[in-house]
Amino acid sequence: MPFRRIHSLPQSLLGSSPALKRNHSDSLDSDAFQLLEQDENKENVSMRITFLLFSQNDEEMPSDVASLWTAPLVMRKSDRRAKRCRLFGSSSVPSAVGRTTQKRMERSQEENSPGKTKKRKSLPGTPSEDSTSLKMVKTQSSAAEIESILDSDQRDLIGDFSKGYLFHTVDGKHQDLKYIDSEMIVSVLTGKFARFIKECVIIDCRYPYEYEGGHIKGAVNLHMEEDVEEYLLKKPIQPSENKRVIIVFHCEFSSERGPRMCRFVRERDRLGNEYPNLHYPELYVLKGGYKDFFLRCRSFCEPQSYRPMHHEDFKEDLKRFRTKSRTWAGERSKRELYSRLKKL
Repeated sequence: MPFRRIHSLPQSLLGSSPALKRNHSDSLDSDAFQLLEQDENKENVSMRITFLLFSQNDEEMPSDVASLWTAPLVMRKSDRRAKRCRLFGSSSVPSAVGRTTQKRMERSQEENSPGKTKKRKSLPGTPSEDSTSLKMVKTQSSAAEIESILDSDQRDLIGDFSKGYLFHTVDGKHQDLKYIDSEMIVSVLTGKFARFIKECVIIDCRYPYEYEGGHIKGAVNLHMEEDVEEYLLKKPIQPSENKRVIIVFHCEFSSERGPRMCRFVRERDRLGNEYPNLHYPELYVLKGGYKDFFLRCRSFCEPQSYRPMHHEDFKEDLKRFRTKSRTWAGERSKRELYSRLKKL
């Protein structure tokens, strides 16, 4: 005859099984412990089969079997939960706390022992006195090195690094060049630097019609790079023992033509000498060009007039000189390329 499983249990044990007492609150964590419940269900089924066998044979149930049946089989869940807390280092597990405190006590006892008195390493956040003193020494030494570097700054030395610049320089448009003002040129023209200078060459890089309209006394008009190279580098001016040779470049505003010519001379001078030797180590650019000099020091100009580059009466001359300069610049680049290829 078929019978229901719940009626096959003895009356004294009905309702004692934790599986039958499971309520809604226990089922909330069913998803988290699904695998665990499957194992427990298998265990409960095996126990029930055992009880069925005893009940069918009308035999008395042993006490140990009855205690296993009434015991809460789901306590394994709490044990595994405790293991899970221990695995992730939870602070709720008292055994871990006891273990850490025991280790700390053992370490403190070893440190306080007279035979093992060692200096404890300082933490990264707490600097010791030795480290702070060492940092102070390093800071002082680095500051001294910086001061020595600033004192020996090569930017305050002339091109061959033999001595400092003679003229007082001012700030200009191009930071790689040295600029002087109009008053410094007047000091040179009036002979205030005669005992220091053998010759001061003032090169006017403007076009010839500008130069003819007014220029600085004693200036040489050289607006082509080949003319400057011929004038200065073919037969260099030799300085005397205690006197210098100084070159000053300028154009109308000392914005493009003058600085470009100054760089060209330095480049050619470097190529013709073994570094750091130079024929003309001291080069300057007149700040403001001829226009500023004419406004400030007209009496040192001859004729005492100023003709701008974009003059209405010299448009054709401007086109002609510009075309000539560009053509020569293109030919020069071709010649340089040919000479480089020839050396290969």
